[in-house]
Amino acid sequence: MKDKNIKQIYESLERNVLILIAIPIPFFAVAYLNSQNKTFSINLPEVPPFWDSFGLGLGVSILVVHYFNFQAAIKRIQNGSYDLETKVSLYAQATLLRFYLLFATTLICATGLLFFDNKGYTIAFAVTLLFFSLGKPTPDRIVKLLKLNGEEKEKVLELKRRG
Repeated sequence: MKDKNIKQIYESLERNVLILIAIPIPFFAVAYLNSQNKTFSINLPEVPPFWDSFGLGLGVSILVVHYFNFQAAIKRIQNGSYDLETKVSLYAQATLLRFYLLFATTLICATGLLFFDNKGYTIAFAVTLLFFSLGKPTPDRIVKLLKLNGEEKEKVLELKRRG
């Protein structure tokens, strides 16, 4: 029964992460295309320049916070004496929080690029995509991050097999 719960936790996590990755990309694409060539006109209100620096600083700050927050959560899981289902559940919670923060960063980058045409938002978005890619949960990544061995490792690696 516990193996089935682990599989459900993982499948739910994987689905939610893919949704959080996919949703903001079209928004950024529209903002980026608009910044490159003004093929369509969007009447945006004039925003004080303060918000340009604030938005970019907020996006970068969220990237830094997400990284350290996730690392601290992984350390807590590694140092705790939890059963496998609890470890995977705590990992899923930490990963979802990580991806919600990355999701927020992508929306900040898209909005900032649309309003201010600041290339810093494009760079921040690229770094966010890198974190999306490096952080996407896989059974191998779970084993490595949680430092699983023996039977626990085998149970998590079984998640690779669909069906």
